[in-house]
Amino acid sequence: MLVLRALIIETAKVTEGLNTLEETLKWGEPSYVTKQGSTLRMDWKPKSPDQYAMYFQCTSRLVPTFRSIFKNMFEFEGKRAIIFKLDDDLPKEALKHCIKAALTYHKVKHLPTLGI
Repeated sequence: MLVLRALIIETAKVTEGLNTLEETLKWGEPSYVTKQGSTLRMDWKPKSPDQYAMYFQCTSRLVPTFRSIFKNMFEFEGKRAIIFKLDDDLPKEALKHCIKAALTYHKVKHLPTLGI
């Protein structure tokens, strides 16, 4: 999860127009919020000890869009999460696209593939 945190912070720093990234806890989970984006959360849960996840607002088009673009690269949970196995290598470049889309969601939600 530290790698995910670093990717979120790094992506926010290089994303044009993002001036602030708020790091907070929501529902006891590390969460990241921008004025232009949708909340991004991550967590590990004891009921699935071999995996962790990055969560997105389930009413957004984020995960359905990620699923259509990166269908063979990620494992998804419904419309709300990308699931990672503890031992898997993260596809960092693809994940940065997902993070950027979430952090800028209100600016890109009208685009067919959210700017990806």
